[in-house]
Amino acid sequence: MTLGMLVTAAAVYYFLVPSKLIIGSISGLSIVLFNLFDAMGVKVGLSVIIMAINAILLIMAYFLIGHEFGAKTCYTALILGPLTDVWDAILPWQRLAHENLTTGATSVMGDPWLDLCCFVLLLSASQALMFSINASTGGLDILAKIVNKYLHFDIGASVSIAGACICCTAFLINDFRMVVIGLIGTWINGLVVDYFTATLNNRKRVCVVSKEYDRIRRYIIDTLHRGCTLYEVIGGYTNEKSIELEALLTKDEFSKLMGFLKENEIQAFTTAGNVSEVYGLWLDNGKRRRAREEHEKR
Repeated sequence: MTLGMLVTAAAVYYFLVPSKLIIGSISGLSIVLFNLFDAMGVKVGLSVIIMAINAILLIMAYFLIGHEFGAKTCYTALILGPLTDVWDAILPWQRLAHENLTTGATSVMGDPWLDLCCFVLLLSASQALMFSINASTGGLDILAKIVNKYLHFDIGASVSIAGACICCTAFLINDFRMVVIGLIGTWINGLVVDYFTATLNNRKRVCVVSKEYDRIRRYIIDTLHRGCTLYEVIGGYTNEKSIELEALLTKDEFSKLMGFLKENEIQAFTTAGNVSEVYGLWLDNGKRRRAREEHEKR
């Protein structure tokens, strides 16, 4: 979580702050407020604004999503602001920024589109990592997680919808062109989050038809410590009754199963498909551990 938030802080500090590029995130909203306060002569640190907004959202996360998610997100959200100060102390963005003589805009990469690409890639990877361990980078992710939990929208779509609303606040400090870039970045962010999330959470739905199905079943239960389901099927060509075994495995477990079939020369018809979202007992490590211990006692 700390490493992921360090990457997030770098993405915000080096690619959003200099260019004032507002991507749909709480960090983007904080930058808008930071510039508004600065224009009014009120000196409020960016890290303070980020922490204040996150504090409100953390209360929502604790009660609406769950205690574990709320506790983890509390940690990640509270360290985001201080970590931006860490990057400022290590390497201030002013040393890296380029100024566009025509528009007067500043940018670390020299072009807002390149800043956008770098920010989205870093942030999306960090968001997907956090979601995979039931945490988040805080801020907008909390709102996206609430929408995902109660309305069952894809997490990427939830990020895009909430982010688009925040992007519109950029009209207060940016011209139309920069707002459009931010909206495009928010949309791309949602797509990339979905891609990274699907990659991290990818599981294999494996179906095996074999006369030695009981031997395979024992391997899945006793060695891989996974459950499985048995179905009676009828072959369309031979009209013979067989047993089909279905299991949900990780990529590593699927590789071990295929190795087991090959090493033991078990004749089997095997198909596998990707599953990107799993809910229930499969993800409950506590229940799996207790079930395994009970099985070993028997």
